[in-house]
Amino acid sequence: MTTTVLAADVGGTKTVLAFYDLTEEGFLCLQRQHRYASRAWPCFDQMLTDFLQREGPGGRSTRLASACFAVAGPVQQGQVHLTNLGWFMDQQKLARSLGTSAVEVINDIAVLVYGLPRLQPAMAVELQAGEPQPGGTVAVLGLGTGAGMAMGIATPTGLCSCPSEGGHQEFSPCNTREWQLRQWLLADLGLERLSVERVVSGTGLGHIGRWLLSTHPGPHPLKARLTHTTADLPARVAAAAAQGDALCQDALALWTEACGTAAANLLLTSLCTGGLWLAGGVTVKQLPQLRSPRFLQRLQQVGRFQPLAAKVPVHALIAPEAGLFAAAQRACQLAHSLAGTPSTSARQGCGPWGNMDSDS
Repeated sequence: MTTTVLAADVGGTKTVLAFYDLTEEGFLCLQRQHRYASRAWPCFDQMLTDFLQREGPGGRSTRLASACFAVAGPVQQGQVHLTNLGWFMDQQKLARSLGTSAVEVINDIAVLVYGLPRLQPAMAVELQAGEPQPGGTVAVLGLGTGAGMAMGIATPTGLCSCPSEGGHQEFSPCNTREWQLRQWLLADLGLERLSVERVVSGTGLGHIGRWLLSTHPGPHPLKARLTHTTADLPARVAAAAAQGDALCQDALALWTEACGTAAANLLLTSLCTGGLWLAGGVTVKQLPQLRSPRFLQRLQQVGRFQPLAAKVPVHALIAPEAGLFAAAQRACQLAHSLAGTPSTSARQGCGPWGNMDSDS
């Protein structure tokens, strides 16, 4: 009988579900995968049912050992409301429907911690070499539509992920311009406090662009898109910057520095001597900025702790399905825990980055 684990990366735009086989040699091998447009489904349960009922490889007896659902939202006691979708997910209900107690619903940034020990070279790029400390804490800063954070603590059985809502801590300006940006956003958005992710995210790049456009004395092609509800404004700012637009280049520079400060604060909070990882779609899109001296200088602008910051290895996750990979690794851990075996994660044999049999 083949032992199988279920992994899912559940997001506001797309959801990816996959079955992986656990081989006797300790490898994870992709059996079947499917992508869904999240907004096309009224609830996650219906989507999961559709995936489970799809025809898989024939002539085999399979046993679902475990499942891990990585979700873009704050998970509390195994439950999460996905605000942008109106979905509700409950870990215990999912466990009953799947027939296994080894089920976990986990934040999509927190789950990345479980994938770090098994990353393949092509899945990440180095931003700062540093000197990794064996057994040191690791940290993840996720840059997407919002900003997420998580930490990983070394234990005798592997990394233990600690979720965080650090992206919602207060944004702290480091200079006069950032203070002016803060005051403008507070007034423009009608807020009493300004969180980090209002600035350090894809949405934040759009906000910075709107601030500069609002104070720009002359005409500008993007001035017609000043509303903070315009979803494509961040992409337009980034595209204009790439084409040499000075105002948008300034916006991107301000955003990059703010990201450096957010990363520095996470570094100090977590003391991530094992490594700091940047993840998310915006990280991939803005990789040249995050590899620039502008970002790294802010990362190390931590006063007396500059020598420490300079020694922390910093990498960017660039694999498009890093979340699914990490969820599969966590599901593997859960399966071994249920079976009482000491293995903490699986080696990646064939899967999204090797041979795969996918219906996506």
